[in-house]
Amino acid sequence: MRFKRLDLNLLVALDNLLALQSVSAAAARMNMSQSAMSNALTRLRTYFDDQLLVQVGRRMELTPRAASMQSAVRDILVRIEATIETAPEFDPVNTDREFSILLSDYSLTVLMPRVIAMAEEMGANVRFRLLPQTAHPYKLLEKGEADLLVSPEPYASDEHPYERLFADPYVCVVWKGSALAGTEITMDTFRNAGHAVMVPPNSAGSLEAEMMAQIGLERRVEVKSFSFSTLPNLVVGTERIATVHGLVAKAACETLPLEMHPLPFPLEPLTQTLQWHSYRDGDPGLVWLRDLIIRAAHSLEPIEAMNTPDP
Repeated sequence: MRFKRLDLNLLVALDNLLALQSVSAAAARMNMSQSAMSNALTRLRTYFDDQLLVQVGRRMELTPRAASMQSAVRDILVRIEATIETAPEFDPVNTDREFSILLSDYSLTVLMPRVIAMAEEMGANVRFRLLPQTAHPYKLLEKGEADLLVSPEPYASDEHPYERLFADPYVCVVWKGSALAGTEITMDTFRNAGHAVMVPPNSAGSLEAEMMAQIGLERRVEVKSFSFSTLPNLVVGTERIATVHGLVAKAACETLPLEMHPLPFPLEPLTQTLQWHSYRDGDPGLVWLRDLIIRAAHSLEPIEAMNTPDP
């Protein structure tokens, strides 16, 4: 099939060449020989009258023309995929569909077990591919590399629809054997104590750290982890404080010798959202999964906001 003399099959090759900036890598992704991909690149260069990819040292770089086309080409293919892959109906019991969900370790710990259990109770035959959070997660939605995104509301994109799932206040947890246990965590106590904090493994910052920075609060960080769900474990046996979400603290206090305390300053609770690509708003499979995740979120029991004194 051609459009204005362009073989539309070449769009997929172009998309992979622009994304990977490598003929061999693009060929491998498309299960083509390197010579076949080189031929596709030659035809694309002829059509666009542009080199598209140029050798710079040991790597290839996009020309300005290629860079300007990259997002548009991906957008076209996402539209096509959304159109041809969306079945008119969806039966979760009689399907082998796999859903890709981008989420943090927090959602992986507190939300997804409930989602998976509810799907099992329904007899759903779906499969889940859970992807780690990235610095700009909505971009994976736009590239068609994820079906859904679960993220804090400040990180949701205004370009695509989303729905709020639940709010979860932040709290402190301390070891029951520490000098911090059984006492009020005051602002001075919080500032003078050592802290275990989460630092994302990518370039994104953590939301609670950003909010603390906005109010000029600095912590003496003594332990850094890439996972929120591990923080309660890392203060056991120490004099440190971990600032975590209420649902994480609640679960940890049921199995570990920990105490939960309110923060000595006001902090906006975490509001989790569920987001999807606007092109796939009517996908019956995603409509079913969105409803399942929303019902799972509503079945959670976040702690009530603990009384927090003014700073």
